[in-house]
Amino acid sequence: MQDFATRRTMMVDTQVRPNDVTKFPIIEAMLHVPREEFVPAGRREAAYIGENLEIASGRVLLEPRSFTKMLDALDLQPDDLVLDIGCGLGYSAAVIARLSEAVVALDLEDLATQAETLLSEMAADNVAVVAGNLAEGAARHGPYDAIIIEGAVEQVPDTILSQLKEGGRITAIFMEGALGIARIGYKIDNQINWRDIFNATAPVLPGFVAERGFVL
Repeated sequence: MQDFATRRTMMVDTQVRPNDVTKFPIIEAMLHVPREEFVPAGRREAAYIGENLEIASGRVLLEPRSFTKMLDALDLQPDDLVLDIGCGLGYSAAVIARLSEAVVALDLEDLATQAETLLSEMAADNVAVVAGNLAEGAARHGPYDAIIIEGAVEQVPDTILSQLKEGGRITAIFMEGALGIARIGYKIDNQINWRDIFNATAPVLPGFVAERGFVL
């Protein structure tokens, strides 16, 4: 049985670097943070597989490829304040904490409580965990230099977009039926300019489903 440190190195060498993610801070953070500590106890052996890993009903830990390519597009800086929406059990926040000045990690009460405990055990002192409605964001702590949504969306509420600083960046996976694409958005003149970055899939997060028009 391989130890987890070896699996982390294999994850970086087989799932991260081959997908054109080569920024040293991202590589270093992925090698450092123990992914196996941020999944349900019964799923630790699957922590390093190259696919989304279920952590709760309808919720996943994004596969390393998708997560790191989103981080790469965000181009986080050491003085950035980052909002991590749908932080799950805290893995993404632990990684982002090594790339930025501070992270506000948002999730529903049950997951947020577990994330707070795990992040405290990891001494991720620059992460503030907030429990609340994902689609409402965490305006009290913003505005943010960067926002990452850890799951898929059909639409991003204006409430979230309003919490991004002018010149800030936001990334999410947009699902249209069974097809999904990760996008990066830049806030310029109070408008978000989106561009596609790569194909990806994930379950749509609660509160991020597009309103359906009435059809006869």
